Formats: sequence, C-alpha cells, structure tokens
Amino acid sequence: MWAGGEARPRGPRCAGCWPACPGLTVTNGYGPTETTTFATCRPCTDATAVPDALPIGRPLDGMRCYVLGGGLRPVPRGTVGELYIAGPGVARGYLGRPDATAERFTADPYGPPGARMYRTGDRVRLTEDGELEFHGRADSQVKLRGFRIEPGEVEAVLAAHPAVAQAVVLVREDRLIAYAVPAGGTDPDASRPHQAPNTDPDALRIHLAERLPDYMVPAAVVRLDRLPLTANGKLDHAALPAPFVQSGGSRAPRTPLEETLCGLFSDVLGLPAVGPDDSFFALGGHSLLALRLISRIRDTLGAELTLRHVFRAPTPAALADTGRPGCGRTAGLPAGAGGRP
Repeated sequence: MWAGGEARPRGPRCAGCWPACPGLTVTNGYGPTETTTFATCRPCTDATAVPDALPIGRPLDGMRCYVLGGGLRPVPRGTVGELYIAGPGVARGYLGRPDATAERFTADPYGPPGARMYRTGDRVRLTEDGELEFHGRADSQVKLRGFRIEPGEVEAVLAAHPAVAQAVVLVREDRLIAYAVPAGGTDPDASRPHQAPNTDPDALRIHLAERLPDYMVPAAVVRLDRLPLTANGKLDHAALPAPFVQSGGSRAPRTPLEETLCGLFSDVLGLPAVGPDDSFFALGGHSLLALRLISRIRDTLGAELTLRHVFRAPTPAALADTGRPGCGRTAGLPAGAGGRP
C-alpha cells in the first residue's frame, strides 16, 4: 500500500495496519507535483519497523535530494534544512508564471551542467541512517485535503472586505477557519460586535467564495471584537475560540422541502440530525462534501445546483427559500417538494 500527499500519522496509528493485514507493506511516498510526482519513499513491512515519526525515506532512482541552508549550502547531517529536489522528474516551471518559476526552480550547483532543482519549501533532516525526516513547512503553507494553501492569501482577501479591519486564517481539526474583526469595532454598550453591513459570517464566506478557489474558502468565519494577543503583543493562537457548532436546531422544519433538505444535510455530514437553521459549513462541511450534497439533492429532488448556491444558502431553510418566487435567487429547487429522503 502506497500512501502520499499528507504526513503519515505517528507510529501507534500507523502500526495498527498490520494486525488487520498480515504481510502488508506500507510505503510512505513523498514528492510535490513539481517533481512528477513521488521523489522519495520509505517502505515498512511490519509494526516493529515503524519509528515514532515515519521518515519520507530515500530518493527514488534518478532523483537527487539536497538538504540546504543559507546560500544553498548543505547543512550538517542531523540538522534541519530546506529540501531541494533534482533529477529528470523536475518540471520546467509554471506555465505563464515566470516570477513563480524563478522563485522555485533554480540551477543545481551539485549536478551536471545545465541541471535544475526545485525548492520544495519543506523542512527535513537527514538521519544517520541516510533517511529523510519531514519537519514541516519552511513557510506558512498548509496542506488540507490534498491542496496546498497559503493562509496569508485567504487573510488578504478577507481583510480586503471594506467592513473587515483584521483577519486571521488557520487550520483547526482539519478545517480552514477564518477570524474577522469588523472595521466598526463594537457597539456602544460593548455587549456584542458591531453589526457592520455585510459582515455576518455567511456574507463574508460569499465574499471569499467569489474570489478564491473552492478549496481555499474557510469552512467557518468567526467574528471577534478583537484578536487575542499574548503578553508580548503576538497573536495568541491558543486563545482563538473554536467555531460555534449547532446541530439539530431549536425548531422543526416548517415545510416538507425543509425536512427533506435537513435529512440530506445530516446524511452527507454524518450527523444524527441537522436543523433548518444549521449552517452546512459550521457543522464541518467543505467544498468536497458540498459536491456530494449537490449530487444527493439532484438525485432526490431533481434540482440542479452549483457550489455557489450552497455558499450563498448554507442552511436547509435558506436553500429551501431559493425555490420561492421573489427571493432574488433561483436554484431550481421545487418549492412543493416534500418527504423525508
């Protein structure tokens, strides 16, 4: 079994494969798309061979891996540095993006004349056994559901909203979460955040969905009075609140269509119940699950929706309203549809 694209879990979780599958060989493959595509691998044949942190192994045939520091100089063995990859699998660059190509693809000073290498942005360490261990990113880039995401790019788009003063984006429990401080500050009585126009979480997600790829749209946007800071004035990540998650709702569906949509939401999200006013994304949904929801709605109700409809109407009640005359949106949902799926 080959596994790649994400860092492998720690020893005990990985070791759980072998009791269920005797004789199994698990190969941990590593390599960015720019190196087409695996560049290193590390096979494991039994649980006792799995270290606490599974290495990404050694270069595949023909590939060359360098652990470099400042000035593209090799770092001492056992020291963490940035991984550069060379060899016939390295791509020529990014189509139509000369600046990005020049930043990531550079001449290989340790290879044959004319050779090039790719700067991965990954931090690794070369062990005494000659294997590479992964130690995270050299920048703030994260990988979520197979997509590489720069939280700073999402923060910049969110902060560009005229009603947002500050924005922070990070990954929590395998979900991309955004935090926004409204430009209007707080109400005079300081009892609740100032309701600046279009700063409710759903409106901000629509703002992001209109400007970013689906996989970069946060699963939830949390509005804060202010960002929490440490004693040194740095952002206190640990003090950022978890998104509020409501499941089941406080009211029952008002129409058969709402009831049907609540059932589809709960089935796709794997929850026992979803209320008409529960947000798909606040309950853990993301763009890939939204596509599954759209497919279920098409099969059950015969309605053709797009991701944009789900972003604009993330609750069963709002999605049901898209089929009503005068609501300003047309999603093709039959207003008279009913029945639990």
